[in-house]
Amino acid sequence: MASRPKIGEYGEMEQITGAGLARPEAAGAEARPRLKFEVITAERVVYSDEVDLVLAPGAEGQLGILPHHAPLFSLLQTGELMVRKGSEETSMMVSGGFLEVLGNKVTVLADACERSEEIDLERAQAARRRAEEYMLKKPADVNLAEAEASLRRALARLKVAERRRRRPLPPTAS
Repeated sequence: MASRPKIGEYGEMEQITGAGLARPEAAGAEARPRLKFEVITAERVVYSDEVDLVLAPGAEGQLGILPHHAPLFSLLQTGELMVRKGSEETSMMVSGGFLEVLGNKVTVLADACERSEEIDLERAQAARRRAEEYMLKKPADVNLAEAEASLRRALARLKVAERRRRRPLPPTAS
């Protein structure tokens, strides 16, 4: 009778937590598996690359996707979509849509999506102020649910843009 491997013998905890994703592989070791990741809107392909980790705002809460994830289909809510490739993290603001995990491929079909570097901070702040004013005044011609959705989008844009500002830029090759 063959003995069962012990927990951690094959690096399961490292894979589950994402720890060590930025470390170079040992000489002769197999390359770490990656996810093929795409974010698509009606207008364009926002992001397409192989990544190590995807964090997405699912309708029921935050979703963390690593290679070899079980098949999954989920609604997305407005929030931050983050991907990690090695030590590099890329943040995007996603507003609604769907996420599908099949094999080692993750596809996001988003209603709207902006990469952090595309977000106009002043415009997002103005949109937040406008939505807050509508919600306070509650004019008869404004749908409260639309104002709340607008506020959620503005806050998500601000969060993603602020994260980008705090993160140091990678060194450029001279």
